[in-house]
Amino acid sequence: MCTIHWKAILIIGCITLLFCMKLNTALAELKSSDEKPGQADKPNIIIIFADDMAWSDAGYKGLENSEFYETPNINRLAEEGMVLSRFYPSAANCAPTRASLLTGMYSPRHKVYIPQGYSRGGAISNMRWKTPTHDADESFFGSFDVSVNHVDPEFESLAEMLKRGGYVSARLGKWHIGDDNQGFDISSADGTINFITNLYGQEKRYYEDETVAERLTDAAIDFMHENRNQPFFLYLSHWEPHLPLVARKERIAYFAEKLGGYDNSGDFDPEAFEVLRKEAEYFDPAVYAAMIEQLDISTGRVLAALKALQLEENTMVIFTSDNGGLSDYTSNYPLRAGKGTFYEGGIRTPFAVRWPEVIQPGSYSDIAVNGVDLMPTFAEMASLPLPESQPVDGASILPILRGEEDQFDRNRSMFFHFPLYLGGGGSDSVLPVHDGPENYWRAVPLSVIMQGDYKLINYYEYERFELFNVKEDISEQHDLSEVHPDIAEALLAELEKWVEEVEAPVPNIPNHLFDP
Repeated sequence: MCTIHWKAILIIGCITLLFCMKLNTALAELKSSDEKPGQADKPNIIIIFADDMAWSDAGYKGLENSEFYETPNINRLAEEGMVLSRFYPSAANCAPTRASLLTGMYSPRHKVYIPQGYSRGGAISNMRWKTPTHDADESFFGSFDVSVNHVDPEFESLAEMLKRGGYVSARLGKWHIGDDNQGFDISSADGTINFITNLYGQEKRYYEDETVAERLTDAAIDFMHENRNQPFFLYLSHWEPHLPLVARKERIAYFAEKLGGYDNSGDFDPEAFEVLRKEAEYFDPAVYAAMIEQLDISTGRVLAALKALQLEENTMVIFTSDNGGLSDYTSNYPLRAGKGTFYEGGIRTPFAVRWPEVIQPGSYSDIAVNGVDLMPTFAEMASLPLPESQPVDGASILPILRGEEDQFDRNRSMFFHFPLYLGGGGSDSVLPVHDGPENYWRAVPLSVIMQGDYKLINYYEYERFELFNVKEDISEQHDLSEVHPDIAEALLAELEKWVEEVEAPVPNIPNHLFDP
């Protein structure tokens, strides 16, 4: 009887053990299925890219115009992450900044310097040197080569690099760098998936579409939802607030009333609105503010979708802009000048980044960062080697994002190069014709070097240079080239060496039509 009892105990014990093993397996499977989707070892990456948004337009700056504009979601992104106060997206215009962002190279390597490719916006007779120029004869185009909004497909893009690491990618919105889609799995100009308008050099534009931001954001959220279980890269490139100024009438009226102009008492009156709009100067800033609001709403929707999909922790979200704002429609203050210029107002833009697993909320850095730095940063995040098809000019900024600024070279050199002429900038035309009228050009042939707090602009047009300390003199009002000639000469020598190394074109054929 005792033997039977012992066998019964043994059988019961075995059954209990098997039950516990199955229970543990089931619990493990349940836990696994309950884990946050997409939270693999490789983080998701989102870039929200504005078009012509000024450095001071973001509300978190606390400046006069940024207090008028309403950007609570961009502000929240900054509060929950890091603000990089000195972000330079590689150039002063949209096409070259996008080319540099996606290839990790400065402009002389991909040869995109300006939208439409050639010098424009001023009289040919006011150009000292021959450069490829709209409406000029053949002799101007033989001076050196430029690219008309075209990035050679042989260069590896961010999307192609990340694809090597198992990422799926989407670029939604403005493209502006050629026929090739550079490896993105999904492309769209207006939010209609795979509606590609950048073929044959005739990219369709949506500057006058007041609802395109909503459609692009819809597509972005769909993409995130469909790819929540794998690492993804989303490049959401908005058309706002580029000219012409267009927004919903109701939101324009709201901001016009906020300015103290339009009296929107009671229900919105479209007819009264149109009558006033034709005469009142306050409508331009109101429209611009409504366009900034569209960017903010889009940002808020993306952040909300990440939260709903439980993807917040392991997703980096960047909000920035391709170049500075036009001073005739917004204020770049305290930065000098605006879009198209190589003063701070043209090349410094807002930059807020959130990545909860890495970035301490409410953090800040004043280290100079460039658009070409994003490729090496993303490569390190995804544990990928850099492309072998091209030199990469940037450096990973992960030490800055981790709060380890002592591990990053604060005094490294950054470069800009522009071999053309650009006029037509209204109040942003801040440079003179050589030995001629003042305030005519936005940019002339020049190169720029930044090193730490110092910035030197070398003008080939005038055969002179300017030196600024942009930390102590953010408005660039005090040329220090004669105060610190040793610093100026050292920077100039390094800049000239770089120009030679990257074979940056420097105009050297006199313009026979030049007559200031």
